[in-house]
Parts: sequence; structure tokens; C-alpha cells
Amino acid sequence: MSEGYAIELYFDPALENQVLKAWNVFARRQISTKLINTESRPHITLFSTSFLDSTKLEPIIKSIASRHEPISLSFSSIGSFSNDNNTLFLSPTPSLSLLQLQVTLCDAIKKEGVEIGEEYRVDSWVPFCPVALDVPKSRMSEGFSVLRELKMPVNGYAMDIGVVEFSPVREVFSFGFGNNLES
Repeated sequence: MSEGYAIELYFDPALENQVLKAWNVFARRQISTKLINTESRPHITLFSTSFLDSTKLEPIIKSIASRHEPISLSFSSIGSFSNDNNTLFLSPTPSLSLLQLQVTLCDAIKKEGVEIGEEYRVDSWVPFCPVALDVPKSRMSEGFSVLRELKMPVNGYAMDIGVVEFSPVREVFSFGFGNNLES
């Protein structure tokens, strides 16, 4: 039984590899392996819920993807949430195109009767790319030190949008941005 579903942004290969390098450093230092163990892919979560009818959402996501060009991303800071399960992340500089994508997505899924939780509402959503989950409290400072060693900013593009079921992560579908091909 799945724990839930998420709508995620995926990166160009070079940016994805930069994030994977960070994941591997956390794994080698035995700080966190959860993202690797759940078979996740480097991403920014746009929306997550415990239930989602992916068949209704597929044409909506496909339409959104076809109307958007790849989104320039610049991960310029590192962070952690104060109320979480000790997640460390890279934070992109918010761009108008990233924020507009979030608005478009939320509007579209609200029209399908899907409730938007507080953390994904347009006025409270914080875009981030997780690099370590469930970091032991005693290792958080070491985790921040690992992230501070990254050459920042880390730049690239969001190239695809998709839906995953978790955990472990299983891609339900994904579409490349700007792909106007009809299937």
C-alpha cells in the first residue's frame, strides 16, 4: 500500500548529477541513505497528498508541461525545517517562472476537487530539493558542513514534471517541458 503521491519537478542531467553527488557523500559518511534507499530521484516537490487519482491528473500535468519551457534553477542556499524529520535541503532562488508553475498547478488540481494542504498553498509553499532525510540530531551539524562544501550556487534546469507514488518511489508518469507532441 502506498504512503502517498507527489507531483515533482525533475532536473537536467548535469544538475541531477550534482544533487546525486551530495546524496552519495551523505551515504558514504553514513549520515543518511533514505533518498537512495527509497529509490528517489533528485527533485523539487510541487504537491504531495495521501490520495491522488493519477488518471484524472495525467492530462492536466501533460497540458501544463506542454505549455512551459524548462525552468532555470539556481540552488543558492542550504537549509532545514524546524518541525521536520531532520531533512537537509538545497533551496532554489525563487523565480517568477517557478512560482507561476506552482500557481498554475494548484489552480488546476483545485478544479479537480483536490484539497491543497497548507504547505503547498501558493502563499506558503517553500521550494526545496532534499539531500538528506532522517538525519540523526547528533549529526545535523556535520550534515550542514557537508552542504557548505558544495560549490554554490548549483545551477541547472527543471526539465520534467511527474507524479510518483511512494515509498519506495515509483514513477507513475512524467512529461518534459515544452513537449507539444500529442500522443
